[in-house]
Amino acid sequence: MLRSIHEPLRLRSRREFVLRLLRYVAVALGFLLASLGAGILGYHYIARLDWINSLLNASMILSGMGPIGSLSGTAAKVFASIYALYSGVVYLAASAVLLYPIVERLLKILHLQALNTVPARPRETSESSDESE
Repeated sequence: MLRSIHEPLRLRSRREFVLRLLRYVAVALGFLLASLGAGILGYHYIARLDWINSLLNASMILSGMGPIGSLSGTAAKVFASIYALYSGVVYLAASAVLLYPIVERLLKILHLQALNTVPARPRETSESSDESE
């Protein structure tokens, strides 16, 4: 939801924040599961691995641990290379999606604190009038 810059800034309630955080977690998990599914299908149909080894290789690549077994065939190796590069991007994107609502709330709290803080007025120094001689 886009907000005009003239609308007052308000902090969502804790309940609204938790619900929003859960929505972002669901999006990140959905993205990870879709990527895992693509990896499983690719390893099964392109690399000709059985389902459990396809799951193992796809999950290990997606988590950043690396492949388990060696692959034979050019198509399997090209798929594994592309999937490994894609998995690195997925990891970063999922992390960003998970961190976004938390960082946004923290920045909003700091912004509201800055708006409600009144700067202290400098004290006037009273100089003695005896200095003029």
